[in-house]
Amino acid sequence: MPVAAAPRSRYDGAMSDDYRQLLDATIQHLEGLKSRGARHVAVAPETLRALAQPPALAPKPAAAGLKPQIQTAAAPAKTGPALSLPPRKTTASAPSEIPAAPVFSPAPRLAPGEKAAAFAALRDRALACVKCPHLAASRKTVVFGVGSPDAQLMFVGEAPGADEDEQGEPFVGRAGQLLTKIIQATGLLRADVYIANILKCRPDTPGQAAGNRPPTPEERATCLPYLQAQIDLIQPRAIVALGATAVDGLLGKTLGITKLRGNWQTYRGIPLMPTYHPAYLLRNQAMSEKRKVWEDILKVMEKLELPISEKQRNFFLKA
Repeated sequence: MPVAAAPRSRYDGAMSDDYRQLLDATIQHLEGLKSRGARHVAVAPETLRALAQPPALAPKPAAAGLKPQIQTAAAPAKTGPALSLPPRKTTASAPSEIPAAPVFSPAPRLAPGEKAAAFAALRDRALACVKCPHLAASRKTVVFGVGSPDAQLMFVGEAPGADEDEQGEPFVGRAGQLLTKIIQATGLLRADVYIANILKCRPDTPGQAAGNRPPTPEERATCLPYLQAQIDLIQPRAIVALGATAVDGLLGKTLGITKLRGNWQTYRGIPLMPTYHPAYLLRNQAMSEKRKVWEDILKVMEKLELPISEKQRNFFLKA
């Protein structure tokens, strides 16, 4: 539910200073989380029970010139009016807690032999997948991914195209060739990184002899667990999401790639950099657009503490 300022009540005057300070600090903390995009917070059952208790009331000041009354054990203690809270309204679709972002705990790192076996088993499951019957019927191959399972850097694209479907490897067409050049410009090789897609089958295009289409939300949701398992096994230090479909599939963002690119995000505890898809640069070869993508890559290089020469910093700048 939305975080709002605490309403004033007839108990505010009697509320203890400690309770008021704690309440104000809690509200400020929740508002800070909300401003940073948090949507859910985890609240333990015992915390909820404690919140349902009446707040501590401040003692009434003694009248001037009168000594405070000292109560004996036999005398019943005088207390303020009990605070009666209305029953909390809950529905199956709306959580009763204040929304906030969940905290992701990374999977434990595996020994090299265990990791290789887990990767092979995951690949076998993906190659045999028929969860999307229409895609399984039209594909030539399942495009699992390529690169080093120990990569520090991972690139995630949209879906295989015709060339990728033919060869069984992501980013081998014109856009893939441009991505390879971008990788090499960082000083890395294609074999040093890992490259995968949101979708591992080429989206079918019934009635079309050529062309591509983006994956549907249902297709993305069905295939995403394979990519998540790859990320959990590789545990890269940074991910580059190539294009709007990759960003939407990983982050569920609706702001658009133009607003998100160049700004660090987080996916499964890993820094993620959204940037334009290489296919976009093939359609729009303006120097300014190439520079935007390269600036995003420079941020990734800095995050990975890769050496950056003056020549690299000046790529795609006007003379």
